Amino acid sequence: MMHGGRIGGKQTIAAVFLFAAMGAATVPAQELDADSVIQRVDASVKARIDHIAGYTVTEHYAVYRGKDATLPAAEMTVKTEYREETGKSYTILSQSGSEFIRKHVLAVLLDNEKKINLPGTREVSWFTSANYKMELKPGGVQRLDGRDCLALAITPIRKATNTIAGTLWVDARDGSIVRIEGSATQSPSIFTGAAQVLRQYVSVKGFPMATQASAVSDSFLLGRTTVTIDYRDYQIQLRPAR
Repeated sequence: MMHGGRIGGKQTIAAVFLFAAMGAATVPAQELDADSVIQRVDASVKARIDHIAGYTVTEHYAVYRGKDATLPAAEMTVKTEYREETGKSYTILSQSGSEFIRKHVLAVLLDNEKKINLPGTREVSWFTSANYKMELKPGGVQRLDGRDCLALAITPIRKATNTIAGTLWVDARDGSIVRIEGSATQSPSIFTGAAQVLRQYVSVKGFPMATQASAVSDSFLLGRTTVTIDYRDYQIQLRPAR
């Protein structure tokens, strides 16, 4: 009986490990199911929209010409205020460098951001399945910016200056945006041309907020132009709990 008990015990232990292994194997399958990943992305975007009523952030813009990535041709620091009811507004805190670039690149960029963040317009820029065709890219879970991420190929359903075709990296756990990289489908200015865009996000109060961005473009007048943006000092206003 002792011998039979050992066999039975070993079988029980083996069964436990088998079921544990089967359970572990199903987790990646669930995580990598394209439909469920896209649903998590949509849910994360909706949560941000539903909970954030407004925010302020300090943004530093720098414009570089050609291959020189050390000495900016123009700089501008602004305080940005976003309100759900009115969109974005800007207060310039400091600026320096080429007046032409500040007027025809940075001012145009800020003006375009105002327009695309107006109620009724900003909705097309949300990274959701309503605005983008999304396909889960091969490669499984990837470590990116210290987080386990999944990559989605995104193609805008409608082309606009605020839509991007490229790759969207999202947190594998909750679908929140971690990074975007791709091409703007339209140019906001005749002086810059369509841009290659990179934008990185961090979690602020549980919601993805941009922390760094860059846009590289070419035009007949300015040649190769790189705009970098650093975001800091977020102050988020959450909607009162209902």
